[in-house]
Amino acid sequence: MVASRILVSLFALRVTLAYCAALAVVAVALLVLGPDAQNSVVARMSTNLHNLKHGRLDTLFGSAFVTDGGLIFASLPGLVCLLAVAELLLHGRRVVLAFLLGHVGATLIVAVGLAVAIHMGWLPTGTARATDVGISYGVAAVLGALTAAIPNRWRAAWTGWWIAIAVLVAMVNKDFTSVGHTLALMLGVVLSWRFGSPAGWTPTRLGLLAAGAWFGYLVIDGASVPIAPVVGLAGAVIAVGAHRLVSASAKHASHQPRTADDVGPENDEYDRHQPPAGPLQDLHDPLMRHGQLAC
Repeated sequence: MVASRILVSLFALRVTLAYCAALAVVAVALLVLGPDAQNSVVARMSTNLHNLKHGRLDTLFGSAFVTDGGLIFASLPGLVCLLAVAELLLHGRRVVLAFLLGHVGATLIVAVGLAVAIHMGWLPTGTARATDVGISYGVAAVLGALTAAIPNRWRAAWTGWWIAIAVLVAMVNKDFTSVGHTLALMLGVVLSWRFGSPAGWTPTRLGLLAAGAWFGYLVIDGASVPIAPVVGLAGAVIAVGAHRLVSASAKHASHQPRTADDVGPENDEYDRHQPPAGPLQDLHDPLMRHGQLAC
């Protein structure tokens, strides 16, 4: 019985376990091959303008399995927690969709922005060969997609918190990676609108969410902006206030009484099928049609 429960639990997390195992295998292989091989693979798999310009579109997917350095082993516990709670609440297919949308979508949007900036002379041409591999865009998108699973009363605060932090970090750091995190997070939030409102919170899943959210915070902020939590809290408060204002306005509008001017075409259609008022109305009386009307 215990073994069967373990197997069921592992099957429920098959996407999380498979992806994290692949990351570990690739990282071990690169460490065994040495720094030269690692640098070569990272350069080949980077989703930078140089590779994309030369048609290496496989980098859009391969870069999600390559990390620049051996720090992935320190990141795996947090990544497992984040992906696990997302897979338990949203299911594996949706987690894959969110991760790919954030990883590929944010990469392409950033690439377009970098191309324009280099063409206009705002950035040096060497930016086209910058290293760009790893899991961070996908992580940010999964955080955004988890919005669908957050209870309604906390959803606005969750969204405002993350977007405020991501925007602040992008403004402070002024690098394309931070901008990519913000874009990926927003793509995940937009995608969450298609996921409905999954239920099923348990203490275990809340614990996974706490650990996964902390990992996501480190990915987006990296402890580079000390005031990020304060700004995130302000963003949460503003989002909650805006949500309540919109909800109150919608509720007030729905309770407004209809006036005579609000009569719609459906009432006009009804009036056209009614007999005319006055003497002619008698023609529609059944007694008149049968000559039974008394004087």
